[in-house]
Amino acid sequence: MNKDIIHNKVVDTIIERRTIREYSPKQITDKELDTLLNAALWAPSGRNSQPVHVRVLQDTDALILLNEDFKNLVGWDTPAYTRYETNPVYHNAPTMFFLFSDRECHMDAGLMTENICIAAESIGLGTCIIASVGALMNAPEGNIWKQRLNVPEDWYFLIAIAVGYKAEDPPPKPRDESRFQVIKKI
Repeated sequence: MNKDIIHNKVVDTIIERRTIREYSPKQITDKELDTLLNAALWAPSGRNSQPVHVRVLQDTDALILLNEDFKNLVGWDTPAYTRYETNPVYHNAPTMFFLFSDRECHMDAGLMTENICIAAESIGLGTCIIASVGALMNAPEGNIWKQRLNVPEDWYFLIAIAVGYKAEDPPPKPRDESRFQVIKKI
């Protein structure tokens, strides 16, 4: 499928993005954060309803506590996420985005997540999309975290994104092109 494609900055950034699970402890800059928030702001949503609310946590002590609460809920030896035995749920990223809404709107959250991740890649940052923390955020035990993130308790956690400077450069994983078919009028 890669045989005859148009290359430009956007297409190449999409193709080059990888999930990063090892980060430098250095915090991203305010300018980088503002860039990612702006990319999130301009994500499309159904009927332009803009239902997704973003909270950003840049507090290592709080992220460590979040990981402890998460592991206490799901189990310290439960493989709830990749590299669980050596990495915390936030993968030691210094910045964590949390997406919430007053209703389940996973498509809108997905669109915003993609904007954040592609924008991050385009400015040299790594990302890891994290759904497993929803086990905590959508449980009664997660209400304390919703309070800390200034989110009403009845809102749904949709997705989280770890963001930071990459401390690894993983190779691309194989893609299954057999999943795609083009049907043209003959």
